[in-house]
This record gives sequence, structure tokens and C-alpha cells, in this order.
Amino acid sequence: MKISICQPDTAWLQPTANRHRIEQFLSAAPDTQLLVLPEMFSTGFCLQPHLCAEPEPHETLQWMHRMARQHHTALAGSLAVRDGANYYNRFYFVLPNGNVHSYDKRHLFSPAGEDRAYTAGRRRVIVSWGGMRFLLQVCYDLRFPVFSRNRHDYDAAIYVANWPATRQTAWEQLLRARALENQCYVIGVNRTGRDPHNAYGGGSAVIGPQGETLALCKPHSEDLQTADLDMEALREVRQQFPALDDGDTFSMDLL
Repeated sequence: MKISICQPDTAWLQPTANRHRIEQFLSAAPDTQLLVLPEMFSTGFCLQPHLCAEPEPHETLQWMHRMARQHHTALAGSLAVRDGANYYNRFYFVLPNGNVHSYDKRHLFSPAGEDRAYTAGRRRVIVSWGGMRFLLQVCYDLRFPVFSRNRHDYDAAIYVANWPATRQTAWEQLLRARALENQCYVIGVNRTGRDPHNAYGGGSAVIGPQGETLALCKPHSEDLQTADLDMEALREVRQQFPALDDGDTFSMDLL
């Protein structure tokens, strides 16, 4: 399965400009089956949701539908949205046939006050597409390995993020750790550039189940990279070293 990771310099609170820029990236990846975008890709990571969250029907989600249909590819990335009385950092996975899957960020970034501005999700979401199963995760989720523990229920984990350059080493090492411990592909997509609060170094990557780098975006630059995810190779890794079979049995309380 061919997937592309899109690392833009997200313009602060300018959804129209950001959508237009992503359309240019899409034109550069005509054969991809999945384009993965960063966290809050239409606005930047905004902690004042009344300034950036889209009410239903979400304009950017409608745009994702159009792009998926027009380019015959799935699109994935998160948006700030208003749903009823609450705001969510919502990860959408939009298929070319119009089907939509969504995951609300579980681990809100309390050091910056995201937990006071948004409502945390309660569901762990896995999406099937192109013969693979994708676990949907957002940024700070990367630091919580129990939540992403592979119980033979997914093949690739997607982490979309606005991960500051000051913590770049943690981003790079945690992506690799999640791939190794879960014997899965890991797709990590970060932004580059600056917002009013932070600088972002990018470092978007696709990591294989043995920790190998399959695709890597240029640091501190807008970039698009593509990788092939091979289910047969993944099955072979798991058969030759069946560590997942020896994992602990546990349950998670998500209330």
C-alpha cells in the first residue's frame, strides 16, 4: 500500500490558505492511497477553540471529502471542531467512497491547557483501508504506550502532531519505540514552521516494524514523502519473532 506523508508550514488560523497548499501536495502524489496530514492542519494548534473550531457541517471536512473523491485516495488528519456544546481535537479518516471515521484525541496536552479547552475522547479507533488496519492517534497520545498497545488488532499506527522542535528527540525516539514494541508500521506526521508559541522541526516519518526508516521528510522544510507498506513483510516479521503473543492481558478504563 502506498502512503504519503505531508509536512506543511501551517499558516496560523488561515484554513483556506492551508487547504490550498495541501491541494498542491496532493497534485504531487498522484498514485498514493493515503495522504496523512498533521494535527489541526487547517489552523495550527490553537488553544482558543472559539477562534478556530469549525461548527457542523465542518467546511474542512467537506473539503476532505472532495479531495478524497477527486484524487481517489484516503485523507487523514485532525481538526479543531465544535460538536454540540463541546470542542474536540478530532482526527478524521476520509475514504474516497465518502465513508468517514473519526477519533477524538484522548490525551489532551495538559501542560499547555488543552485539557481545559477541549473535551477528551473516550474511544480507541481502528480503521480498515486498503487491506490494512490503522490505529488513529494524535500528538500527545504518543507518550502513552498502554493506550496504543497492539493486541493483534492493527497493522499501522498513525500519529498526527504539532510537536515543537524543542522536543524533537523525544518525537523521533518515541515513534521508533512504538513501532518496535507493537511490531507495526508507524506513520508520524508533524508540521514545520512557526506559530505564535512554538517552532516546529518537522521530522515526519514512516517507520517499519523493526525500527527501520522507510520515509523521512526534510527537517525544517515543507516536504512530501511516500512509502510502501507491505503486509506480507509485516506478517513475516511477526511470525519470525512473535513477541505480540507474549504480551500481558489487560483492559483499559476509558471513562
